[in-house]
Formats: sequence, structure tokens, C-alpha cells
Amino acid sequence: MNRTKNASRNIIYGVILKTYQLIIPFVMRTAMIYLLGVQYLGLNSLFTSILQVLNLAELGVGSAMVYSMYKPIAEDDTTTICALMRLYKIYYRVIGLVVCAAGLVLLPFIPKLISGNVPSDINVYVLYLMNLAATVLSYWLFAYKNSILQAHQRVDITSKVMILTETIKYVLQFAVLAIFHNYYYFVIIILLTQIMTNIITAIASDKMYPKFQAKGNLPKEEIQQINHRIRDLFTSKIGAVIVNSADTIVISAFLGLTVLAIYQNYFYLITAMIGLITTVFASVTAGIGNSIIVETEEKNFKDLQKFTFIIAWIAGVCVSCFLCLFQPFMRVWVGENLLLDFSVVICFCIYFFMLEINQLLNTYKDAAGIWHEDRFRPLVTALANLGMNLVMVQFWGIYGIILSTVLSMFFVGMPWLLHNLFTVLFDKKLLGEYLRKLMLYVVVVFVSTCTTYWICSLILLPDIPLIIVRLTICCIIPNLIFLIAYHRMDEFKGSMKLADKMMKGKIQVLKKLGA
Repeated sequence: MNRTKNASRNIIYGVILKTYQLIIPFVMRTAMIYLLGVQYLGLNSLFTSILQVLNLAELGVGSAMVYSMYKPIAEDDTTTICALMRLYKIYYRVIGLVVCAAGLVLLPFIPKLISGNVPSDINVYVLYLMNLAATVLSYWLFAYKNSILQAHQRVDITSKVMILTETIKYVLQFAVLAIFHNYYYFVIIILLTQIMTNIITAIASDKMYPKFQAKGNLPKEEIQQINHRIRDLFTSKIGAVIVNSADTIVISAFLGLTVLAIYQNYFYLITAMIGLITTVFASVTAGIGNSIIVETEEKNFKDLQKFTFIIAWIAGVCVSCFLCLFQPFMRVWVGENLLLDFSVVICFCIYFFMLEINQLLNTYKDAAGIWHEDRFRPLVTALANLGMNLVMVQFWGIYGIILSTVLSMFFVGMPWLLHNLFTVLFDKKLLGEYLRKLMLYVVVVFVSTCTTYWICSLILLPDIPLIIVRLTICCIIPNLIFLIAYHRMDEFKGSMKLADKMMKGKIQVLKKLGA
């Protein structure tokens, strides 16, 4: 596979999709606030988090199956790939049944997860079942066919399909909000577009790779290896779900839907940027997996250093933007009454930077298939997060929720993940060198963020012009400081070469688009 070309193509379409998914849902979120009310946003977030818990049934099957395809794709072993797809198909049908059954068992307990009042025109049971149906159908309708696109680094196809179906979804949702003010219709559209997305993706997969069909059987030994990977991924999946869902469910249960909606307004922007950067990770994961198989340890370690440098730079600029722009932007968007304290914004910034570095390390872990050695870390980290959530929310409210996530990641998750990477994939002696570079990036980001915020705080303007001026400063000052601090480093030079190489790939893709 041409890793750079595929990564370039995936990043282009992935960033287009994520940007689209940032802007249009922002408009929809604003429409819901003003046309329906903040409690509906809280309900939407709560159901999303509950369904993430139910998705534990997936067990990491998708990651294990895609990983299993790397080698047969490299060897052009069509028979094995087809047998893997058949196994994937069977597993996903079973998963859909498990999610459906577990969701129905959970149904009577839904009202207990909501503190305070629910909108009078809403039946939470009906809404929950509609959301559950969308999740179940996402597994039953040709979900296994997406694996062949992921393994071949053709995530850009999925992005194109989603741009089409998301456009249809948002147009219809905005129409029903504006005309009918009905949340039930809003959710029905989610269900219908999920069906459409799965069907179109399956058609695209068959058209691009017609020789890969779900047929044949794998040797028992290989199935056992896959099942072993899935078991190892299960605890990782549990940990990820708890971390992603616990905050939302705890806020809903202890603080209510209104507070949850305010929290989600901030977290929406954080996750939107995380989603953009995750596009880069998703675009290069298959390439990293291929590189780990065919390249030397030295080459892969240099790549890790280079990617860490790039992510630290991007995340550093984002942190300055969040710190300087969050509050004035929120005042313009939702009003003074729906603001969080500035101390919560600081916690969000720390959380964002740590998460991005953690995501990169997890990308290498997944690409290398280091799931057995890492099987307990996500679960222990998540349980530590949940325990602190339940305690700290009662003393510090929303501030305690975010702080508990930061503390569990810093003291448990990242040290453990680094240990696993540098005992399985890389020589343990290289860990010291990596940590020294990482600490340098943290110090430089801290200095650049404080400097940028200090400069921005000197400017006194009304909110809209203030946002424009501060955004300009946030785009200039951090990048200037980073350039001064890093311009002599090998990672900087390597990143420039990679950027030039990928830019050429992007130009080729854009020329094809123009044609």
C-alpha cells in the first residue's frame, strides 16, 4: 500500500467530514436550544452515553478483525480476507442481538438516571427505544463490509458516504425542528439515515473490492487467536466506555439535564476538535500497522517521535484557542447564564492536551495489536475515574467531574500505557528519551499558552470583535513560539518533509476532485 498517499486522501476527506460535522451540528444544537430548550440537549447526551455503554457488546471485534486483515492484505491472500469478513458478519449479528436484549433490560431504569424534570411532551421510554433501534441496526445492516475499507486505508470512502447521508439528515432535522418543533421526528430521522449510511457504504465496498465477499472458513487456530484478541480488547472497551459515558451519566443523575446541557455545550467544542485530530489518527493507523510489520524498530520509533511532535504542536495551538476564546464565544452563543467557571475551562484545556497525546499512544498500541499486555489498564483507569466522579461531584460539582478525568489519566492511564509500549513495541531504554522530549513539549505549550492568554487579556472589546482579535493572536503567537523553540530539532525537520510529501499527495487528490 502507498501509505502516504492513502493517509493524505483519508485526511482530506476525513477533515472535510469532521469540519462539516462540527459546523452543521453546531447550527442544529443552537436551533434546539432556541426552538426546544436546553433540557432536550441533555436528553440527547444522556441517551448517547447510555448507548455507548450498551455498545460494550461490540467487545472490540472491529479493531481485532481489521488488525487481522493487515497481514493477508499485505500478502494478497483473498481467501483469508473473505473468511475474516464472514466471521465478522456472524459476530456483528450476534452483537446486534446482545445490544437489543441488554437495551430492553435497561429500559425500566431509564427515569432513575435523570435528576429533576423532563420536558412534559416527552416519553423517555419511547425516545430511548428509538435510539436503541438505531444502534442495533448499525450492527445488523452490513456493518462488517466497512472493515475492508478500513484495512485498505480507504476511510475516505466512508467519509464521502457520511457527508452525503449527514447532509440529508441535517436538512430534514432542521426542517422538523423549524416546522413541527417535534423531538420525536428529530430522532426518527437519525434512525433512517443510519440505515441509509450502512447500505450505501456496503454498496461502495462491493464496488471497490468485488472479490472480497463474506464466505469461507478460517482455521480453528486463527479463530482462537482472534477471539483471544477480542477478549483482551474487552477490558479496553469497558474502560473507554466508562470514561466517555460516566461523566455524562453522573452529571445527569446528580446535577440534572440543564447542567448536563451546559457542560455539553463546552464539551461539544472540545470533542469537535478532538474529532478533527482523530481523523488524522484514523487515517494513519493502517499505515502504522503496515510499517510496524515491514519496517525496523528504529524507523518506527522515529515515526512515533515525529507524530508526537506534530500532535503536541497542533494540540498546543488548540489549547491557547480554548483558553482565550471559550468564554466570549459562549456568551455570544448561549448567553451569560449558561457559562461555566473559568477554572473549568482550564481543566478542559489540560484534559484536551493530555487526551491528544494519549490518543497517539493508543494509535500505536492498536496498530501493533498490544491488547493482551494492555488489557487491564483502561479498566483500572476508568474505575479510578468513576470512583472520583462519584465522590468529587458531590463536593465540587461540574469542576470535580472534569478534574477526576484529568487525574485518572495523568496518574494511572498514561504511565501504564507508556510502560506497555516501551516493553513490547520499543526498547525500554528509549522511554527516557521519549519522556524528555514530551516534557519539553509540555513546558513550551505552557509558556506559549500563558503568553497568549496574557496578551489576549490586555484587549478590551465587545465579544464579537474580541473573538476575532483573540483568534488572530492565538493563530500567531503560539506558532511563533513553537517555531523559535523547535526549529533546530530533528522532529521539526522530519515533520516538514512529511508535510511536503503529504501535500503533494493532497494536490494529486484535489486534482482528481477537480477533474
